[in-house]
Amino acid sequence: MYKARVRICVPVFYHSEVKVISHKKPQQDELVNEVIRFKEVLVIGPNGEQLGILMRREALEKAYEYGLDLYCVAPAAVPPVCKILDFGKFRFEQQKKTREAKKNQHVTEMKPMRLSPVIDTHDFETKLRQARTWISEGMKVKVDMRFRGRLITRLEVGQKVMRSFVEQISDIAQVERAPLLEGNTMSMVLAPKRGK
Repeated sequence: MYKARVRICVPVFYHSEVKVISHKKPQQDELVNEVIRFKEVLVIGPNGEQLGILMRREALEKAYEYGLDLYCVAPAAVPPVCKILDFGKFRFEQQKKTREAKKNQHVTEMKPMRLSPVIDTHDFETKLRQARTWISEGMKVKVDMRFRGRLITRLEVGQKVMRSFVEQISDIAQVERAPLLEGNTMSMVLAPKRGK
């Protein structure tokens, strides 16, 4: 007769305290109050006045007297510089500044476009219209022309198409990077003209 073997796993619990050791360095934002481990710190008061070099415990007590936090502004300095401030308000202001900077940052988008050395007139005009739209919206256009097979021996045909493309869009765009052959692909970058 077949007997099934059953393995029973019983979790074992120990009553000792487990310590988790993190090898990650605390970030500058995290150096607040009890997390600060420097023996001595140079303390700056809430109004910008220097309170001098104090022991860590004294500096924390001074911050608690004001009802504020002790924040390490320069951990690499000798001795480290700590400021007494409202950390919640300080962090909010920093996040607000970051959001404002991100909002005011202007990122220019680059749109890719592919031409062929043997492109038809109608296709050429369609690509030209699309490039005009993108450039008028403030975007850059990267124009690629791939030479397939034996067309690589007829580079002058591709250069003629590229020159024609640049001439017809030159009223609103300027060549930021001239046509350059890399492998079997010729590329150039067009950017909006300044002041347009």
